[in-house]
Amino acid sequence: MTKTRRHDPDVPAPTTRWDEVTPGLWMGGHVWTGPGGEQRPAVVADEFGLVISLFTRPGHGPGPAAEHVVAEMPDAALTGTQLRTVQRLARTAGLALDSGLTTLVRCHSGYNRSGLVVAQCLIDRGLTPAEAIALVRRRRSPWALHNAHFTRYLTAGLDDATSDPLV
Repeated sequence: MTKTRRHDPDVPAPTTRWDEVTPGLWMGGHVWTGPGGEQRPAVVADEFGLVISLFTRPGHGPGPAAEHVVAEMPDAALTGTQLRTVQRLARTAGLALDSGLTTLVRCHSGYNRSGLVVAQCLIDRGLTPAEAIALVRRRRSPWALHNAHFTRYLTAGLDDATSDPLV
């Protein structure tokens, strides 16, 4: 498996497995910190109709009843191809919501990669980039979208970011 996660020692692990950002659209990770400070696995069973994974770990689900879309990518600067994948995943999440599927977008901790897809989905549904970023941070964690590349992509617009030769 290719390493896709960068280590941020100053960023605390989430205290929940996943959080609902807007009705039916959830964001989370593969790990969370329990009440005693111990790291726990966040295993998905059949709580969601669609699970979009930007990071995978064996044994973390989802269960057989959920549709599972996997598109591993780094928690770092992304290529134009990876940004187009983010756009496709955001559209997939939006279509799932429109059809009534409860949707989870997850990465390792549920902060950056999942935040990028969820925020883009919210932008596609009418929020401004600033509103989408603020909502993700308010509902998931103040640490969500702390990857400066990702907030720049959202603010500039992913269409513009994918055409930037420096991406």
